[in-house]
Amino acid sequence: MHIVVRTYSGKGAAETIDLIIASKKDVKKLMRSVKGFVDYSVIKTEDGGFTVTVSKTEKAATAITEAARDWVLKNASHLKADPPKVVGGKVNLNVAP
Repeated sequence: MHIVVRTYSGKGAAETIDLIIASKKDVKKLMRSVKGFVDYSVIKTEDGGFTVTVSKTEKAATAITEAARDWVLKNASHLKADPPKVVGGKVNLNVAP
């Protein structure tokens, strides 16, 4: 499993997160189109927010990151938001119920 976290802060961040949430149907379709996709969450904060993507492989994580970047460029460029900080990696420990 691989996790990618995209943190949106600064100029246009709150508006970008709001747009992602409002575009739930399109975002679901986009994420689910990538082979190896597991889960996607959007978390809103006071000054923006972050997204968390879980995928089965590093290849899927890369494909989802590229798809997410392209979606934001296509749909939110008018907001002129700062690019998100992107971090990710392989899950080394997972404690689930």
